[in-house]
Amino acid sequence: MKKVLILTILFLLICLPSFAKKQIQNNDKTIEYLNLNWWDNYKDDNLKENLLTVYKNNYDLKNTALKIQENEKLVKMQFANELPFVGFSGDLNRDLQAPRQQFGDMQIPQYSQYNYLLPITAGYEIDIWGLNRFKTKSLEQQTEIVKQAQRATYIALTSDFASDYFNLIKADKLLQIQEELIKTQEKILIMTQDKYEAGLCDIKEVLEQEKYLTSLKEEKNKHELTRNLLLENMKVYLVNHEDNIKRNKYEQITIPNNIPEQYSSFVIENRPDFKQQEANIKRIGFDIKAAKREFLPKFTIIGQVGLNAYHLNELFDGASQFLNLGILPSWDIFSGGRKAAFFKLKKSQYEQALNDYHKTILEGIKELNTGLLTYKTAKNNYTESEKRLKTQTKIYTLSKDKNEIGASADIDTLYSKEIYLLSQKEEVSNKINMIISTIGLYKSAGGINLYKLNTENL
Repeated sequence: MKKVLILTILFLLICLPSFAKKQIQNNDKTIEYLNLNWWDNYKDDNLKENLLTVYKNNYDLKNTALKIQENEKLVKMQFANELPFVGFSGDLNRDLQAPRQQFGDMQIPQYSQYNYLLPITAGYEIDIWGLNRFKTKSLEQQTEIVKQAQRATYIALTSDFASDYFNLIKADKLLQIQEELIKTQEKILIMTQDKYEAGLCDIKEVLEQEKYLTSLKEEKNKHELTRNLLLENMKVYLVNHEDNIKRNKYEQITIPNNIPEQYSSFVIENRPDFKQQEANIKRIGFDIKAAKREFLPKFTIIGQVGLNAYHLNELFDGASQFLNLGILPSWDIFSGGRKAAFFKLKKSQYEQALNDYHKTILEGIKELNTGLLTYKTAKNNYTESEKRLKTQTKIYTLSKDKNEIGASADIDTLYSKEIYLLSQKEEVSNKINMIISTIGLYKSAGGINLYKLNTENL
């Protein structure tokens, strides 16, 4: 019966719950941070394939996952304080007692003996004030902050990579047009030199054409530098050392149509920085509650059960079994003002967090409005450059027709072609700028599909 009682008490010490244990599930949902449904709007399989490669290989994204694992382990460590602890610490020793040990009139001579002690110790801090629970909740909010930081990293990296991707396509196309401009200008220079030799123009006109040709070659070098720098930058994103990064041609790119141009201010609630500030306020709120509980006494249930004998053959006898059980109260009556200072510190941090929260709202609205203005301006510029290109295309076509019937000189047709190519460069730049502005708007809205964020859906 005594053994049953000991086992029952030990079982209660081990299983005594403070709260139902909350398991942390580390389900990998980071693929959702890529928001592939949004990138589908660009109708570019190479872009999506590259983004998936960034997702799999990028070291910054891998580090964010490790940081989340670290914080989840910290939550588990803190949660362990809400549970009972059980430990075993065996002891085998030999007492060597000197003579003349006196107990009143009784004197004990010199003796020696072995002592076998095999205790199992269990304890549980009764969290009646919720102190440990609040500390655990605080760390859970810290984990949420890190998760939102991970999401922000995903949004920033994918947006920056997509911008570089389209800028690379732009550099390819501008380089192609620039090469055509150089060929055209070389023909104009030859014709001008022929005019000079025939006495139809002065040397200044030849020098001007040579000067313009050198400026076109310099611009070509700049386009080559831009393309090479973009390639090197994208290799870092992709963790890929190959020079041939898969990409569409300029003629294949698509601008997302009918992007909403008005959003509710509540859109900023999707932004990672907003969610981080929310979680930070909650975290410090739990810290304040925990700091208040530090002033209160603590109560710990301590129990010990095991075997204690002086002879090995008597170790498992009933007389060698022992049981200790009790409640240990503790209360820091004076701590030099440390707890009061800590409580005031947390209150000050809470006020700072509120200020940061309001500042984040204002900055979020500003970035969203800036993104909208940039998008609208880029859209208008592209529309105007598209009209100008169509007009210049007609002029160039008329010039070629006149040249074919002998109504104009070849050099005039080449001049018209140059103006057409320059208009095409402007159209290319404005089109890519418009695409990049949609990416910037997506980023400022918190990496959410813009088509789901119009005012009708909020």
